[in-house]
Amino acid sequence: MHFLMPTSSSPANTSSFSTLFLSPENICKPPAKIHIGIHGISVHSSKNTSLCHAVVDRPPSNVSSQKESPNEEGSEVLVVRRPLLETSGDNDEEGEKRYQAKIDAGLSKIAKKMPIFEPERSESSSSSSAAAVARAQEKPLAVNLDLSLYRAKFLARSFRYKDAEKILEKCIAYWPEDGRPYVALGKILTKQTKLSEARVVYEKGCQATQGENAYIWQCWAVLENRLGNVRRARELFDAATVADKKHVAAWHGWANLEIKQGNISKARNLLAKGLKFCGRNEYIYQTLALLEAKAGRYEQARYLFKQATISNSKSCASWLAWAQLEIQQERFPAARKLFEKAVQASPKNRFAWHVWGVFEAGIGNVERGRKLLKIGHVLNPRDPVLLQSLGLLEYKHSSANLARAVLRRASELDPRHQPVWIAWGWMEWKEGNTTTARELYQRALSIDASTESAARCLQAWGVLEQRAGNLSAARRLFRSSLNINSQSYVTWMTWAQLEEDQGDSDRAEEIRNLYFQQRTEVVDDATWVTGFLDIIDPALDTVKRLLNFGQNSDNNNSRLNDTLKYMGGGTKDGQSSQVAGSSVGGREDTETGSGFNLDAFLREKLSLDPKKIEVNLDSQRLGRFIRGRTSGA
Repeated sequence: MHFLMPTSSSPANTSSFSTLFLSPENICKPPAKIHIGIHGISVHSSKNTSLCHAVVDRPPSNVSSQKESPNEEGSEVLVVRRPLLETSGDNDEEGEKRYQAKIDAGLSKIAKKMPIFEPERSESSSSSSAAAVARAQEKPLAVNLDLSLYRAKFLARSFRYKDAEKILEKCIAYWPEDGRPYVALGKILTKQTKLSEARVVYEKGCQATQGENAYIWQCWAVLENRLGNVRRARELFDAATVADKKHVAAWHGWANLEIKQGNISKARNLLAKGLKFCGRNEYIYQTLALLEAKAGRYEQARYLFKQATISNSKSCASWLAWAQLEIQQERFPAARKLFEKAVQASPKNRFAWHVWGVFEAGIGNVERGRKLLKIGHVLNPRDPVLLQSLGLLEYKHSSANLARAVLRRASELDPRHQPVWIAWGWMEWKEGNTTTARELYQRALSIDASTESAARCLQAWGVLEQRAGNLSAARRLFRSSLNINSQSYVTWMTWAQLEEDQGDSDRAEEIRNLYFQQRTEVVDDATWVTGFLDIIDPALDTVKRLLNFGQNSDNNNSRLNDTLKYMGGGTKDGQSSQVAGSSVGGREDTETGSGFNLDAFLREKLSLDPKKIEVNLDSQRLGRFIRGRTSGA
């Protein structure tokens, strides 16, 4: 047993110590057996022992001393103090609590100095700090993501891009693992020609989704293809198909890329894989049909178009593409029936009304064409393409002032739509307003100087300078146009004709040889195929290029025949086939015995009165709409 010595020098303790060990009574008494219990000390006599010993300990301050009652002889009082137990007692509990409190206080001081417990200090950039704050807050329900995406889409359609971007950035902060906000934000940035920022968004999206979202890969591939990075686009399309082999837009977009590069066999292979993994798909059938039509196998093309419409009878693009084939073959009644099928499949589709209206005007049904364009505008009041074609139609068959007013309205609807400015500039040049035409061409190039529309603008401007006698400026403009689109037959031949007119036949022949040497033989600028592929591609957000399927026609081999000359307004110069959108030419065919009642269709399906459409589509109504849209934005 461990013996504890008293630490206090008080008289009571000294007296107790001396009494316990030196008193004669204690020396003669038998030893006491001391049991240490939970409640104190008990003393018992023991006859089996002959040694006298005791245990004395200093009691704690909170433990009172137990005193024995004095004996009759008046001897000193024996004071036995209870020892401090190591395993129990209120003092132990309080001591442990104080000790733990000290430890907790020390750990708290250490924790405050460690940045791991303070995310805001460890985040360096402002975006990361915002993301950390968003994560710290309570995460909203998943239904809010769908509502936010719909709200952002609505704002983007209203040209309120900044508000839409803020909403999508919040969606990315709350749901970084969902790919839809990245796709929507990238498309909005692309519409604003912020291509570098869109690329960063797609890259972050692929990292956040761990490369498992095929939609982000595919949109990124389309962006790189638009920038001319063909090799990079192929890699991204490949990544999209690896992420999801059933993603039909990736197979179809990749095939279109190969078609434009002249790799027809590769494109057919990709389309076959798309059918294998994705099943019957109208877009793949359309592309295969267009390839057959380009090769001159028209019956096979019709069969594939029929398969496309069987796969999805509501696919307006399938009916439109098939109608283009019949227009090429000059089967106008069949084409008209297909246009009727297209508008019945998608009554509000602006491309159906636009192409049908241009077709009718092209074969001589000017009033019917004007009516169809106006119907399309009523159903799609924010689309500048319909007004552009209507303005050029009015210029050819009505007056320049009316056409100028319509084109001005079209430019106000979408100031970044280059073809509107180009068509307006072409009209002003035809009217002899050369200075105004130059300003409009310059406005079109200020939007984006690297697109195919910019190439057409430069070519048209070059023709203007050629007619004005500025030959050096015309040559520079032709060269700049070819730097953007080296496959433009019209630009090469117009430049060659310029040199021929100046008496430099050798230079003209050299330019012609350069075109045949550098042209892509398979593509051969067959823009009725390649341009329309962009329209029916579900992955591309550039369907407005349907407006330009005639403007893209840089081939002079009458691939579209004379029936599509309404898109150019004549061929007396190299510029006319580039810029116009609704000029009239070709054979007249008034046969309409299809049994389709357009007025009844408008009343029953669209709740429109054909008479009011004719009356209300004036400049005043357009002006009210523009003012309302401007105030809403």
